[in-house]
Amino acid sequence: MNKCLILILTFIISLPVLAVTSYDQYGNKTGSYKTRGNITTQYDRYGNKTGTYKTNNYGTTSYDRYGNKTGSYKTNSSGVTTEYDRYGNKVGSFKRNSNGVTVQYDRYGNKTGSYKTDSYGRTTTYDKYGNKTGSYK
Repeated sequence: MNKCLILILTFIISLPVLAVTSYDQYGNKTGSYKTRGNITTQYDRYGNKTGTYKTNNYGTTSYDRYGNKTGSYKTNSSGVTTEYDRYGNKVGSFKRNSNGVTVQYDRYGNKTGSYKTDSYGRTTTYDKYGNKTGSYK
């Protein structure tokens, strides 16, 4: 039994790690994350763990630095992604259409707004009636 456990641990430890560090416009470190398999861990600028995300066939679950579940996201076969709080209650949902517009809905399915990001990285936001409410990059 110990040999089997050692083989499993060896496999998990040997997964490649993707590490990314982010910097502000002045070159100061702002944070980083490391991904090993389906688990991504975030760190602040000082290297302190700030959160973890685990992704599987059912969606993504987020955890705080202490391992407490903070929420989850699940995408169905129609491309609708639904967000849940730590207790499993539906918070809202969104869907990106073929034109690249993401439409947001509240927990009851009512449209609350939308946004679109163009090829230059500019995002334009709209209210639930389609009126432009802002733009940023």
